[in-house]
Amino acid sequence: MPPETSVTLGTDGSSCWELARRPISLRLRPYVRSWLGYSESAPLLSRRRELPAPQVVVIFEFGPPLRVSSSGSEACVQHHAGGFIAGVDDSFTVTEHDGRQAGVQVNLTPLGGRLLLGVPMRELARRVVALPDVLREQRGLADRLANAPSWDARLDAVEQALLARLDSARTPCAPITWAVQRIEATTGRVRVGALTEALGYSRKHLNTLFQEHVGLSPKLYAELVRFESLTQRLKSGARESWATLAFDLGFADQAHLSREVRRFAGVSPTEARALLAGPFAEPLP
Repeated sequence: MPPETSVTLGTDGSSCWELARRPISLRLRPYVRSWLGYSESAPLLSRRRELPAPQVVVIFEFGPPLRVSSSGSEACVQHHAGGFIAGVDDSFTVTEHDGRQAGVQVNLTPLGGRLLLGVPMRELARRVVALPDVLREQRGLADRLANAPSWDARLDAVEQALLARLDSARTPCAPITWAVQRIEATTGRVRVGALTEALGYSRKHLNTLFQEHVGLSPKLYAELVRFESLTQRLKSGARESWATLAFDLGFADQAHLSREVRRFAGVSPTEARALLAGPFAEPLP
């Protein structure tokens, strides 16, 4: 199926995006949350706050390297020609470019990251690493994407790279797959004690397995899943009061919600609502 493409303006009104979407292979769907081809042109430097989510972000880049800094720290700005992988994180990052970026973004589930990338997720958690350092067999992929005649061809190339990885992947860890699914099905409300009791594991053993296959402890992962349930509500344009959202999404109260937003996003709930009001993150000042 050829991709659906669209051209739109970002929420700041100046950047112009070309986006390409199509369903991914059935074999990859259990491990890929979403994927998207993108190209952005802007007249000036563009800087955005990216909020954390329970996913591993893989950027197959064929434009100028995007600059990425953890929690906005100018001391650790990174850029990787050909793309990068950002492991599961519990804090925001800041991305920046000088007016142009292009690539294919694939958002993997944490278990999909462990399966398709072939490295323990603890080695990627809270880190950004160069894509060619992990997908060594795909070192020429950026050039192929840049020279591809269409978005369809680019998405084909990325899909084939992931399918090749899947063909050589290990069998997923069934107990952790179940535990992650329970956390996500309850939007983070399940007790870690309930998971250990159901699996017959100690807390220490469960934590070790989560570090291997997810990158975070089960408790922190559940909190991140709950935070994302809030960001998804805000992206949908929800106008409920903060107290109502706190009750609906399993926060203890409005003050707890506010603390968690500042913890994960580094901004107030009101600022987070503004960040998530449109299809793209607002530029930072």
